[in-house]
Amino acid sequence: MAKNLINKYVWLAETIYKSGPITFEEINEKWLDQDMDDKPIPLRTFHKWRIAAEEMFNLNIECERRGGYHYYIDNADEINSGGLRNWLLNTISVSNLLIDSQSLKNRILLEDVPSGQNHLAVILEAMKTNTQLSITYQSYWRDESNTFDIYPFCVKLFKQRWYLVAFSPYYDKVMIYALDRIFNIKKLDGETFNIPENFEPEEFFQDYYGIIAGTGRKVESVKLKVSAGQANYLRSLPLHATQEEIDVDGEYSIFTLHICPEFDFQQEILSNGEDMEVLEPLWLREEIARIVNRLWNKYNKK
Repeated sequence: MAKNLINKYVWLAETIYKSGPITFEEINEKWLDQDMDDKPIPLRTFHKWRIAAEEMFNLNIECERRGGYHYYIDNADEINSGGLRNWLLNTISVSNLLIDSQSLKNRILLEDVPSGQNHLAVILEAMKTNTQLSITYQSYWRDESNTFDIYPFCVKLFKQRWYLVAFSPYYDKVMIYALDRIFNIKKLDGETFNIPENFEPEEFFQDYYGIIAGTGRKVESVKLKVSAGQANYLRSLPLHATQEEIDVDGEYSIFTLHICPEFDFQQEILSNGEDMEVLEPLWLREEIARIVNRLWNKYNKK
């Protein structure tokens, strides 16, 4: 029963969000058209679902009374900006869709997310109360693990992996930890901390491509020459919020980004092979060339 109710809350929130101002009668038409039920939604039930959807997704579903009662999401801009509400709404919607498609389970292929997500519950609980954590951690670059205390600031999902951004008292700076490299974690009850007033998670990552951030590297203007076919992918899924297409030719497009070109960004460039060429800055172009040259020397051995 609970699952069915959640499905209905998600459906209602999605319907109002995607339709814009919409009347109760129009909502019922969509309800019946999609075979959600063979009966229209009673007005009283509609308001119960509306309130539940508001609480679940932290939405403000308002009603414009002029010209007929039209319902709309007052804070839709926050969803459009791609924040937690958008991610949560989309994730639950897709999850419910998959649950209702069990007969197709052998025809729906998903990507695996490493088991580090099991630590999320402890981390989120600690974040709610600003409680310190003790973790046993082994990075990809070390042969042994270490146990130490951290102050959890925020979490980030990137390329099917969860990461924890936390202040390390030992190093006296903000560090980033992959959750799937944490072997043990516990809250230090009674040991709290204060997040610096000038720390904003989105600002911390805004000048970077992925998970490597806070390095102090300066923002640079990066110019990429991309093949016509690959350019379509960049248009639909930009590499960065600052991406702009400044030139279009029959065979290629030129994109610019204002970004700190760290290692993970360089790896993304290389993953596009010959379809992507760095034009500027010169040092980045030369660095990619050196990597390609080393790769060529490996494959050119007889």
